[in-house]
Amino acid sequence: MGKIIGVDLGTTNSCVAVIDGGDPLVLPNSEGARTTPSMVGFTDENEKFVGQQAKRQAMINPEETIYDIKRLIGHKYNSDQVRRYAETLPFTVVEATNGDAWVEVGGQSFSPQEISSLILRKMKQTAEDYFGEEITEAVITVPAYFNDAQRSATKDAGKIAGLTVRRIINEPTAAALAYGFEHTDDANLVVFDLGGGTFDISIVQLRGGVFEVASTAGDNHLGGEDFDRAVLDFLLARFEDETGIDVGEDNMALQRLKEAAENAKCELSTSSETNINLPFLAVDDSGPRHLSLDLSRSQLNDLVYELVERLDAPCNQAIEDAGIAKSDIDDILLVGGMTRMPLVQERVEEIFGRKPHKGVNPDEVVAKGAAIQSGILGGEVQEVILLDITPFSLGIRVTGDRFSPIISKNTPVPTLETKVFTTTEDNQDLVTVTVLQGEDEIASNNKLLGMFNLTNISPAPAGKPRIEVTFEIDTDGIVDVSAKDLTTDATQSITVEGHSGLSNEELQRAIKRSQESEMATA
Repeated sequence: MGKIIGVDLGTTNSCVAVIDGGDPLVLPNSEGARTTPSMVGFTDENEKFVGQQAKRQAMINPEETIYDIKRLIGHKYNSDQVRRYAETLPFTVVEATNGDAWVEVGGQSFSPQEISSLILRKMKQTAEDYFGEEITEAVITVPAYFNDAQRSATKDAGKIAGLTVRRIINEPTAAALAYGFEHTDDANLVVFDLGGGTFDISIVQLRGGVFEVASTAGDNHLGGEDFDRAVLDFLLARFEDETGIDVGEDNMALQRLKEAAENAKCELSTSSETNINLPFLAVDDSGPRHLSLDLSRSQLNDLVYELVERLDAPCNQAIEDAGIAKSDIDDILLVGGMTRMPLVQERVEEIFGRKPHKGVNPDEVVAKGAAIQSGILGGEVQEVILLDITPFSLGIRVTGDRFSPIISKNTPVPTLETKVFTTTEDNQDLVTVTVLQGEDEIASNNKLLGMFNLTNISPAPAGKPRIEVTFEIDTDGIVDVSAKDLTTDATQSITVEGHSGLSNEELQRAIKRSQESEMATA
């Protein structure tokens, strides 16, 4: 059996690991780095660069350098969050024919799945270079709070990259696996995962080789990129105050400011003050204008304080849902590059009343956990059982635009639940089953996953027919829904897998385009 790789497909950086000699091993890429920037650069000759090379060209070609694609995958263009976010990007985000958010580069449109597949292909190539053999299978991690559409889209990205995705695993769960691989004692573990684009908090119970996720919560729109944006906005305002020049529409200047903001944020994790120096940022009648200032850690803390405050609610929700007291927590595992920020670490200690564990590399622990899961699937890792959960409630719309949950959030997966409904009109021969995901009592406020009609219902007065609706979730969090008239045995179903927005035709076209691109660069 060939190697199954574990991939942390991150918003800012990605990482690939495998089980080698019984232990998880992070693999260095072709540049010798253990993590790879999740960036894809294009040229006028339609060449594509992934990783560090793309990051280098971002300064001079920001309109054709794609980053943060994870924040667009599985999303519709017309959502307020996507449209507001798209306004901050130097590259173009467009609405596809199916309503999804795609990116446009050099006159061509690409789905987020295609862009993500290029990053995954880089991870695949890294492993193939290391082992000298073809890699065709992977375990890929996603934020715990990714919904069904985002999970399905991630699986499609794997297919386009030439990978069979054996399992989608939640990032905090992967981190817990990596931690528990080296700690055999029973424990209640908090996995605090603040990465480049998302925030997840999970409570995981370790009991004799069994990893059971008790609860999860999070914020899919809170991450290191938001912290960078807070610093960037400060620099934009400072430069305009000093020079009267607004460079907010100058993509090259914005990219320089973005990189300076990110570097300053990182430096202030270990220093109390840093200097930001950007010569020739703009030119006016008086000549070239420069930006130079000192930024202190306390200033940074003031700029991002409201973002740090947003960490509290998901943490408290996860504790409440797990049904444990904060005093029952044995350890807190920090995951994601943003957890290096002292203010974030202080907030974690305030929330949970204890210092977090710092014994793992926050940039690599998720990939290691994915590798351990791949080892479980491949038979290389024994005596480890993983019990994950669904992060959202799943149900259907009923009369009055009410949401009727069938599977509650934090239910262990895989799972199957059934609920019986009826008709609202006399002699009704058809019902529309609208499948939803979310927590709001109002159905239309939750995320639509799909819908189908159950026909040939036996004529009867309203309230007499018995219609059995069954929800099933597999280990990847992919949903199957069926409805059955218990009188006539008429049945209809929908598999929500593939609800990534790509039709089968679009998926096959993307796979073909990826293969042609690979042959052209071979």
